[in-house]
Amino acid sequence: MAATGCAWISSVALSPRLADILAALPLMPGMRVLEVGCGPGALARAMVPLIGNGFVLGLDRSVTAIAQARAGSADELASARLQFRVGAIEDFSLAAGETPFDLIVAIRVGALDGRHPAAGARAIPRLRAALRPGGTVLIDGGNQLQVLPLDQG
Repeated sequence: MAATGCAWISSVALSPRLADILAALPLMPGMRVLEVGCGPGALARAMVPLIGNGFVLGLDRSVTAIAQARAGSADELASARLQFRVGAIEDFSLAAGETPFDLIVAIRVGALDGRHPAAGARAIPRLRAALRPGGTVLIDGGNQLQVLPLDQG
C-alpha cells in the first residue's frame, strides 16, 4: 500500500477496497468483462493488464464519470482492450455483432444490490442477454463479492 492509502496494482492506483475486489475477481487471459457502474474507470483500467488479450467495457450512467474514465485511460483505450459507454444497466444491450461477456462485475450499483428493485427487475434480462452461457455476474456484497443469480423466474 502506498503512502496515499491506495494500493498500486499494475500501475493503476486503487483504494484498498477496490484492490481487494480486483484480487477476488476470477480474471483470466482472454476474458471479456463488463463493469457496470464503472465511475471514473479505475477498476476497469486495473483489469486490462490481467486479462491479456481480453476486453473490458466500463458502463456508467454518468456522462461526467465516463468522460473522466476516458480521460484517464488513453493507453488502455488505444490498445482497444478497454472501452467506456454511457448508459444504465437496465437499458443496456450488446451492440450489433458484439460478443457476450464472460464476467459482469457491479460494485455499488443500486439496480443490482437491492436498493432500486424496479430498476433491478429491468436489469436482469439485460444481464442475461449480455452474458455468455456459463458466465458469471458478481456484485458487491458489502464484505465480499456475491454471485447474482439470473434465474429465469
